[in-house]
Amino acid sequence: MATEITMPKLGLTMTEGTVDNWAKKEGDAVAKGEVVCTISSEKLSYDVESPIDGTLIKILVAEGDDAECTAPIGLIGDAGEQVGETTTDATSSASLTAEWEAPETEVATPAPQAAPAPERKAGERIFITPLARKLAAEKGYDIAQINGSGGNGRITRRDVERHQPTAAPVAAAVAPSTVGAGLKGMRKTIAERMMHSLQTTAQVTIQQKADITNLLEFKKEIEAKSSVALKDGQLSITTLLSKAVILALKETPEMNAWYHDGAYEKQEAVHLGMAVAVADGLVVPVVENADRMTLTELGKTLNSRIAEARNGSLAGQHYTGSTFTISNLGKSGAEYFTPIINSPEIGILGVGSMQSQLAFDDNHEVVELKKLPLSLTFDHQIIDGSPAAEFLGRIIFYLENPYSLVF
Repeated sequence: MATEITMPKLGLTMTEGTVDNWAKKEGDAVAKGEVVCTISSEKLSYDVESPIDGTLIKILVAEGDDAECTAPIGLIGDAGEQVGETTTDATSSASLTAEWEAPETEVATPAPQAAPAPERKAGERIFITPLARKLAAEKGYDIAQINGSGGNGRITRRDVERHQPTAAPVAAAVAPSTVGAGLKGMRKTIAERMMHSLQTTAQVTIQQKADITNLLEFKKEIEAKSSVALKDGQLSITTLLSKAVILALKETPEMNAWYHDGAYEKQEAVHLGMAVAVADGLVVPVVENADRMTLTELGKTLNSRIAEARNGSLAGQHYTGSTFTISNLGKSGAEYFTPIINSPEIGILGVGSMQSQLAFDDNHEVVELKKLPLSLTFDHQIIDGSPAAEFLGRIIFYLENPYSLVF
């Protein structure tokens, strides 16, 4: 009996992927663990491996086509094996089954007619895949006017392609989208995601400095008193800052949330994203369930995620699903900057370069203070300025009271 190759789900927010390339063609022998195709989501590409030894007897999703996560995209079995409707399991997509069983004769079809717009209530959530949303934006379509054929009426890429607007598209007076024009690969993806973030959120940035003089003394004191070498990053500034952010998120759960498809969803666990510069651009490795980790576990995981992201060995599932992101430009010398929200998150913290500042202490003696510039960008659709400032204040509180990070 044939075994399915399925579209992998690489993160919490991934709903469908695109088959970029088939490394094998129908009839080719494949070994277990051998790459049979490459798929991509909005964020990354991923090599799909064969689950068994056998022969690629059927390609269900052609190169350039999309499939929902966990849907079959190919079949592996014995050479010469015939496949039929019962070959796939009960959860397989009926539409895909029909596609690969359909006769090859061409049937003339009438030109598509404009379907009546779906009846939706004001404020009703619209289910739409990320790729379909991007395509609709490029075409200037109002997604509220598109009929969805997926589960829960979800709009897919094919629904957008079949859509015949009954009125002028939303952006009819605007030239076709040129977002990412002339760019390729990761640079194009970054351009599209950044513009999508800016166009779908009301981004506001507030800035404040944290006095980390005591934090640096705390770090030095613990290192001196520890009976073991602390080499796993548990006392690095990045780890201590991350811990402060995690604690602040637990106290301010409305910041640990997603806003997408017209729905605001608070997230129970903190999945912390850390923006990392790589040769081709920028990626965001994720530390899942960071709120359940000790400083040692957090430091080790951050170190490994960042290192693997830079050398290209990080597993695909660790690139998606973050609920809040930190972007650190401390080594660049930049003091303040305006980070762009990593959608569907509603906030991102930018970290600047540590600054030295002279001040008077309680005895009117001149002392040197170490200040860390912080820039919090938040979506004003969801969070108002006052609670956002309070959230930033909680981060600063933990940085300025370092023993609170461990108790």
